[in-house]
Amino acid sequence: MYLRHILRAQLVATLSAHPSRLHRVCRAERPLCTKSDQVRLAHEASKKYGSPAPTIFNKVIDKSIAADVIYEDEKCLAFRDINPQAPIHFLVIPKVPIPRMSEVKDDDAELLGHLLVVAKNVAKQESLHKGYRLVINDGKHGAQSVYHLHIHVLGGRQMTWPPG
Repeated sequence: MYLRHILRAQLVATLSAHPSRLHRVCRAERPLCTKSDQVRLAHEASKKYGSPAPTIFNKVIDKSIAADVIYEDEKCLAFRDINPQAPIHFLVIPKVPIPRMSEVKDDDAELLGHLLVVAKNVAKQESLHKGYRLVINDGKHGAQSVYHLHIHVLGGRQMTWPPG
């Protein structure tokens, strides 16, 4: 666990110093990307979930850290994982900063469904026709490392079981 914190700190430092190492490709027609939109979303989320601590994903959403974005719309974005655990590994995150799956509210069902449909569509775009794995980690025992809800989509090889 300690090593993960060191690696995360190194990642943030590297991306802050060299944002050009990763490039951003936005395929949405008109994404909700302005700073004022992000501030509004964060304000709405803080009313619903309390004030979540800022994460590296907030910086990806507001474009202050470059990421290899492969999909974006008004509700979410998908980008390649910087530490891939499979030949194809990307994350789908909501723009509303929900800290954990266990903190999702009942009225988030539509958003969660949207995240899953986006995961499916991007998996198809990434040619994962033979299948893929979706993973949502929750909390310490679930090995959640960034407290902003995210779906890992892993594919491009045979997955093994059990996973953990």
